[in-house]
Amino acid sequence: MNVYETPSFQKVVENNSYVGRGVLLGKTPDGRQAVTAYFIMGRSENSRNRVFREEGDDITIYPFDASKVEDPSLIIYSPIRMYENKLIVTNGDQTDTIYEGLKEGKCFRQSLKTREFEPDGPNWTPRISGMITFGDGDFTYEMSILKSGDAEGSFCNRFTYDYGSKAGLGHLIHTYMGDGNPLPTFQGEPERVAIPQDIDAFTKEIWESLNEDNKISLYVRYTDLATGKYESRLINKHEL
Repeated sequence: MNVYETPSFQKVVENNSYVGRGVLLGKTPDGRQAVTAYFIMGRSENSRNRVFREEGDDITIYPFDASKVEDPSLIIYSPIRMYENKLIVTNGDQTDTIYEGLKEGKCFRQSLKTREFEPDGPNWTPRISGMITFGDGDFTYEMSILKSGDAEGSFCNRFTYDYGSKAGLGHLIHTYMGDGNPLPTFQGEPERVAIPQDIDAFTKEIWESLNEDNKISLYVRYTDLATGKYESRLINKHEL
């Protein structure tokens, strides 16, 4: 296997019916735009009862039907927030932890030292996070996964990855390796993914590649590195 192979998003997830939640960061082939994508999937009624909402530069997840909410702490959060020249993307309320940590002068990794995987045993869903740092017409990015070190959830393993941006290349980190009971936690390094130039083409590819029964919402953002302006696409299954 070529470790530098860069498959399409569709190829990466084609044999995984339950990818879970996913964070994808990368750069367009022309080298002019930073790419961010975040998607959620769900099996239970509580997990599927969600929609994305744009609020300024941020994204927040809300219940589609508030009367059906069982545990709001795990489904209502802001997966995307901006802090100065940094774009934070996570699968939980650790978005706010990173945001507050940056305000206190901490780095991405230090901010996450106070957090661990979700308390949803026996799955112990990992907390996945990413952050783009913009500067000098380019960017670097970091990704993190906090996951249980054993079946009992007795301790947390922490992994952080730092990347320089490369045209046409992105990295995807997600919560599960597939469906199951308990759900199998993501393993290995973030997966290399080819980034298309066109935001609509990439949004379509991601959405259509996710399992039809389990996919819930998707947000994609392309940020112009010269101007800082961005365009975005948002899909909510409940509103299709």
